[in-house]
Amino acid sequence: MEEELVNRAGIPYRSIPAAGVHGVGLRALPGNTAKLARGVMSSRRILREFKPDALFFTGGFVAAPMAVAGRSIPTVLYVPDIEPGYALKFLSYYADRVAVTAPGSKKYLPHPERVVLTGYPLRADLSNWSREKAVSHFGLDASRSKPVLLVTGGSKGARSINMAVKNHLTELLEIAQVIHITGSLDWQVIEEAAQKLPAHLQACYHVMPYSHEMGAALVAADLVVSRAGASALGEYPFFGLPAILVPYPYAWRYQKVNADFLAERNSAIILQDELLEDKLLLMIKDLLLNKNKLSAMRAEMKKLSHPNAADMIANQLIELAGEKPL
Repeated sequence: MEEELVNRAGIPYRSIPAAGVHGVGLRALPGNTAKLARGVMSSRRILREFKPDALFFTGGFVAAPMAVAGRSIPTVLYVPDIEPGYALKFLSYYADRVAVTAPGSKKYLPHPERVVLTGYPLRADLSNWSREKAVSHFGLDASRSKPVLLVTGGSKGARSINMAVKNHLTELLEIAQVIHITGSLDWQVIEEAAQKLPAHLQACYHVMPYSHEMGAALVAADLVVSRAGASALGEYPFFGLPAILVPYPYAWRYQKVNADFLAERNSAIILQDELLEDKLLLMIKDLLLNKNKLSAMRAEMKKLSHPNAADMIANQLIELAGEKPL
């Protein structure tokens, strides 16, 4: 995925062999270790050709060979989630600076003295949208007689969230306009459900498998229902968007830690995945019909915003490379 995005931006791209070693079976371990060794050799060749003044990592096992090969070069690591996974902890040993989204990351890292709080870096185009432009883009009711609920689950989607919304779709559309970004896996099922709605409810339901204009969706919404990936720590505070967060239960617990951070600051409410069917509708109704509570959550969420995060991370790299900060 990264290769496609980087090439689309017109930036030269080179790949290196890499594979995970934590949590893999014994049969896969020798092959993965050999692939990492080849990755170190490839990284050394790239470094000899490119001669970088600094290295920048954002995590994942794919970065490990380059970290080993470039250990004598100044390095900045960015940790998106509050609790880093094993690969990020490994990379932090090689980093001169570790940029973090939230101060709570310090306790999970081996060298807290290297940690710099920057916040979560956001794409500049997210701020291009006004609420008026977003309303027009999605074809929402400009009078806002109904609040706007955003439901999103990432590029593939979140099946349990999608199904809970589908099963309560009529009730939800009676009280809200819904922007539903389903992801690719459940798109056909949700689209069929949308087509069966009465015409007056179809007008309130704006459903799509993917949106290239997330800024429009985020600025239009009064409330979001989503997983609790790292982007929730940056995008929702930037837009002051209250959230119902449903941490993904079948992976590393980083999403729960992210959700706890926002919930403890009264800007989000956590809903466990297994309770979606029973509690999602009631929770949405409670928030959308309680304007004072929603307004208070919006204010608390906005306090967590770091709009200059990208500049701060860039400054760390420039400083380490020997130039003056921006």
